[in-house]
Amino acid sequence: MLAGMTRAPQVPTGRALLNKVPEVTVFFWIIKVLATTVGETAADFLADNVGLGLGGTTVVMTAVFLAVLVWQFRTRRYIPAVYWLTVVLISVVGTLLTDNLTDALGVPLGVSTVVFSVALAVTFAVWFRFEHTLSIHSIVTFRREAFYWLAVLMTFALGTAVGDLVDEQFGVGYWATALIVALLIAAVAVSHLVFRANAVLTFWIAYVLTRPLGASLGDGLSQPREDGGLGLGTTWTSFVFLVAIVAIVAYLTVSGRDRTEARGEVAA
Repeated sequence: MLAGMTRAPQVPTGRALLNKVPEVTVFFWIIKVLATTVGETAADFLADNVGLGLGGTTVVMTAVFLAVLVWQFRTRRYIPAVYWLTVVLISVVGTLLTDNLTDALGVPLGVSTVVFSVALAVTFAVWFRFEHTLSIHSIVTFRREAFYWLAVLMTFALGTAVGDLVDEQFGVGYWATALIVALLIAAVAVSHLVFRANAVLTFWIAYVLTRPLGASLGDGLSQPREDGGLGLGTTWTSFVFLVAIVAIVAYLTVSGRDRTEARGEVAA
């Protein structure tokens, strides 16, 4: 549905290089939602079931994420397993950013939402100032990739704050929140596919919205029935979604269906 949302006009002076991120296909959005769900449930699993607590989980997962991020930066092209492992881990770290502000520091979710909205806007502004594009089809330099992953981190933190604000503070509930967000994503898709809204803008809006969608689905599946969930627990929910991610990534690795070439001129 959103597969064509980031197709930016090609700059004729550019030379084709291997891109560091995948083509935006239906598989992209499926894995993205699955990864956001894992980000929500895995953080809860490590903090509560394993007993690391919020602080311990933050330290461990941040260290693992940074190690994998270095691996991702060192790759010369898009490698599905490395890229999507980075996304899964950044989803956990992004969730923990908001959770630490809310639970450890007592920052209201409304304030967190504003803070991460401003941080994301600043990231986009600086990215565009240096690179003159926010398209993910030209992630071919270290600087562009650094901006890309910083923006992704901010989207996860912002999505967590927005999702928790609507779901918990406003008392909407897990499944109702998921439905509302799904309808918003559908509206964004229609705005691009039918009314030709800007591809880059609609992509990033949808990218932010998939975070509360995945988190609400994860909470709805894992949380106890008395709290409005299905009671599957964070262990089983995380396991099932991780298996699904691994299966799709394995398929993409073999088929190469989401590989793409960069579009546009490479900055020095």
